[in-house]
Amino acid sequence: MNTSTTQQAGHVLVRAETAESLQDGATSLITLLADAGVTGGALTANKATFREGSPGAPAHFHTRATEMFLVLDGAMRVLVDDEVLTLRKGDFLTVPPTVPHAFAPAPGSEAEMLVVFTPGMDRFDYYRLLERVHRGEATVQDIRDSAQQYDNHYVESPVWSKALTER
Repeated sequence: MNTSTTQQAGHVLVRAETAESLQDGATSLITLLADAGVTGGALTANKATFREGSPGAPAHFHTRATEMFLVLDGAMRVLVDDEVLTLRKGDFLTVPPTVPHAFAPAPGSEAEMLVVFTPGMDRFDYYRLLERVHRGEATVQDIRDSAQQYDNHYVESPVWSKALTER
């Protein structure tokens, strides 16, 4: 299903029932809200839903955008540089460009988050690539090869690896 947006007089409306949802893993779902093209480059937004035990997103950084997280429900464990934080419903976090970060639901929790990039980056095709990898239609190498295009640069984080083993 494709995201149906209405764009008039500078605003963008995405109805929940027509938003495109992607299964990017066995335990996570991304709902596409607004990409840079419909916001005039101002922002990109999605809703991420994680079941308990989801691996979430590995350690990575962006060079061109600040990424913002608002926990809508549940609790999230988030790496920011070398610190692991627990965010709960209503908590808000910004991560500036070049700062390594990662996220997954906190142990024993499911979670839902609003994720916003500013300035906007064309990321919807990146999320579609993640779904194709999950379905076996693309490879992890395809993700690696797209790092520059989608400004998603994966890094090693011993702090995050250790946090993921703690329950």
